[in-house]
Amino acid sequence: MMLGMALKMAKWFLALLSLFVVTFFAVRIYNSQRGLPLDVWHTYVPQELSKTEIDAADWDAYLEAEGKIFASLRTNVSQQLTPEEQVPFNRYFEGSPVYPGHFARDWNRSYLLEPAGPPIGAVVLLHGLTDSPYSLRHIASRYRDRGFAVVAIRLPAHGTVPAALTKVEWETWLAATRLAVREARRRAPEPAPLHVVGFSNGGSLAVKYTLDAIEDKRLPRVGRLILISPMVGITRFARFAGLAGLPAMLPAFAKAAWLSVLPEFNPFKYNSFPVNGARQSYLLTDALGTQMSRARREGRLTALPPVLTFQSVMDFTVSTQAVLSGLYDHLPANGSELVLFDLNRNVKFGPLLRASAESALSRIVPPRVRDYRLTVVTNAGEGTEDAVERVVEAGATAERIQALGLQYPKGVYSLSHVALPFPLSDSLYGLTPDETENFGVHLGSLAPRGERGTLIVSLDALLRMSSNPFFSYMAQRIEEHLPARPDSDATEQGGAPVQPPPQAAPPPRRLPSAAPDTPAAPSGDRPAKKRSHR
Repeated sequence: MMLGMALKMAKWFLALLSLFVVTFFAVRIYNSQRGLPLDVWHTYVPQELSKTEIDAADWDAYLEAEGKIFASLRTNVSQQLTPEEQVPFNRYFEGSPVYPGHFARDWNRSYLLEPAGPPIGAVVLLHGLTDSPYSLRHIASRYRDRGFAVVAIRLPAHGTVPAALTKVEWETWLAATRLAVREARRRAPEPAPLHVVGFSNGGSLAVKYTLDAIEDKRLPRVGRLILISPMVGITRFARFAGLAGLPAMLPAFAKAAWLSVLPEFNPFKYNSFPVNGARQSYLLTDALGTQMSRARREGRLTALPPVLTFQSVMDFTVSTQAVLSGLYDHLPANGSELVLFDLNRNVKFGPLLRASAESALSRIVPPRVRDYRLTVVTNAGEGTEDAVERVVEAGATAERIQALGLQYPKGVYSLSHVALPFPLSDSLYGLTPDETENFGVHLGSLAPRGERGTLIVSLDALLRMSSNPFFSYMAQRIEEHLPARPDSDATEQGGAPVQPPPQAAPPPRRLPSAAPDTPAAPSGDRPAKKRSHR
C-alpha cells in the first residue's frame, strides 16, 4: 500500500514538473519572439582564437588575429546591411557618426601604452562583459603617466558584434588574461611591480588569475589588485540562464538565445545581450567562488596581494554584498581596502526611494572590526551635497571623517555599476562631456523629456548614471600605491612626448579637485576632428 502511494505521488510530481517545464518554455518562446528581429550583427559570429591558440600565442599574434576579425566585420556585417539598417544610430553602418572605424582611435581594439624611458612597472587592464578596452582608458593614462607599461586587452567576443558572445566560453577570457600578463611582464620584468585592474567581469578574471598564479608557480604573480564594480557575485537567474536559451535549438525560435535585442548605437559597448553571456559570467563567478573556498581551506589566501576595490552601494548588475561575503571577509590583514560610494542622501527624492535603498549601507557594512580598511564616500551631512570620506582602519572601529572638496551633482541620487571608471568629462559617458573629443553621441549628458515609445531606446537606459563625480578621488587613491613618478614626461608608444592630463590632486591623501581627466591616445593616434553628433 505504501509503495502504491509513493508511486502515485511520484506520478503527480512528474506531471507537475512536466507542466512547469512546458509552461516555462512556452512563456520563454512567447517573450523571445516579441520586440526587434535579429540582424546580421546578431547572427554573424567572427572567428576568435581558441583557448589553446591564445595560450600558445604572443601579443603580436593576438593583434594579428584581432586585425583579421575586424576586417571580417567590415566584409560580413557593415557591407551586408540592408537599406533599412543603414541608419545614423547603427554603429555598424559606415556612414554613421557612431561607426568606430571613423574615429582617430577605435577603442574596441587591444592597445599598449608606453611611458617615456624604461617602465618602472606594468599593469594589465581587463574590461567588463559586453564592454571594450575603452572603459579603462582613463585609468590607463594615469598608469602610463606614472611610468607604467599598460597592456589593455580586448577580451575574446568583445568589441565586435553581440553575436560573438553567443559562442564564447569563459576559459577563453582567462587565457587572454594570461596572455596580457605575459606581455606585461615581458615589458617590465621582475622585480618591477605588476598590477591588474579589473572592471566588472574583468574583476572576476583578475581575482581568478591571481589565485591561479598562487597555485601555479609558472604564472607571474600579481603585486596589487584594483577592482572596480567587480562581478564577484551576480543574480541567481544567471545560474539558470542556459535553460532560457534552450528553445533557440530550433531555428524558428532563434531569438530565445537572447535576453535582450536592442539597437546598437553605442560605439564601444553592446546593447543586445545573449543568454550565453550571462551563463558564462555565472560559470566564471561560480568557478571563482569554488577556488576561493578551496584556497581558504588550504590556507593559501594569505598569499593574496593587497586588494583595492571601488564599488557603488547601489549596483543593479552585481551583488555589493557578495563583494564582502565572497571576497573581503576572507582576505588576510594585508593592507586591502574597500571603498563604497553611498547614495546621495541630500537629493530630494525621499518619497521615491525604496526603503531597501535607504538602509542598504547599514545592512552591507554594519559596525564591526575588520581586517581591511573600509572607506565610505557619502554626504557631509543633511542638506548638503558636499562629499566626505568616512574611514575605519583595519582592526579598528573608530571612524575618521575627511572632506573631499567634491559634490554629488544635482539630480543624481546614486552612482551605478557602469559609472565608476568614467570621469564626468568622458566624451561618451560623461555628464559634462569634453567637446574636444567626439564619438558621435554624448550618451551621458542626454536629459530626454517627451512621450514614451518615441526613442529607439528606453528612458531607463538613458537615465542610468554613466560617469563618476568622484573619479578624480578614485584615481588619486589608485596612484597612492604607485612608485614615484618618473622625472620625464610620458610618451605614446613609439611617439613623441605628450602632456599628462591635469593633476589637480597634490601628494597622497590630500584632497582631489574635479578637474577633467583627458587621456592621451596610444601610438599613431591623432586628435579626432570635431564632428556634430546631432
